[in-house]
Amino acid sequence: MMGTVAENIESIRRRIRAAAERGGRDPEAVRLVAVSKYQPLEAIREAMASGQVVFGENYLQEAEAKIAALGPGLVWHCIGHLQSNKARTAAEIFDCVETIDRLKLAKALESRLAELGKSMPVLVQVNVGGEAQKAGVAPEEAGRLCRDLQQFPHLLLQGLMTMPPFVQEPEENRGCFRQLRLLGEALAAQGLLGQHGPVQLSMGMSGDFEVAIEEGATLVRVGTALFGEREQAV
Repeated sequence: MMGTVAENIESIRRRIRAAAERGGRDPEAVRLVAVSKYQPLEAIREAMASGQVVFGENYLQEAEAKIAALGPGLVWHCIGHLQSNKARTAAEIFDCVETIDRLKLAKALESRLAELGKSMPVLVQVNVGGEAQKAGVAPEEAGRLCRDLQQFPHLLLQGLMTMPPFVQEPEENRGCFRQLRLLGEALAAQGLLGQHGPVQLSMGMSGDFEVAIEEGATLVRVGTALFGEREQAV
């Protein structure tokens, strides 16, 4: 049975700390991104009352309404597939885009950010599992996209993000998480990551975030374990 949002956040924070310690890492190096897609404002406010600041949204229109309603002081990550023709709005409302997977999208974001005089942290989405239905560049193409992004002064490339295959057992995704970490290390060694602080790895969700942390995740995107099952908007 699910607890309250406050109880769930405290439980997740404990699990994050334990997983980081098992991996020999500083728990403070791992940030919780509360996935608030389809969640009502009341639930988000409950999370805010427990000190949660970083939220992740998938859909632009929904995110825009929530950001306007909840006001300043929060950090909003775009964690869903972003169409290039929506990049202007995304540049205006989000604080970070985790799903850069093509040059056209990066160019559109850069153009609007330049107009706004705003810089934005971004991550390159990598399709580690090679699933045709999922966005993201293939691991072997990630270096080229990271290199291309160096030309955009308003995009602060901070790391990589992945959505591994859905599995029954979290351990089944350990290899995917390790692959992303090793890719991040390789790209940092080439000077393509790490210019804007420590390399960020966004990986791990409600069912497998502890394994992801053990393998090096610095951002974990947790929705169901925090808010409970979503009621999809019609």
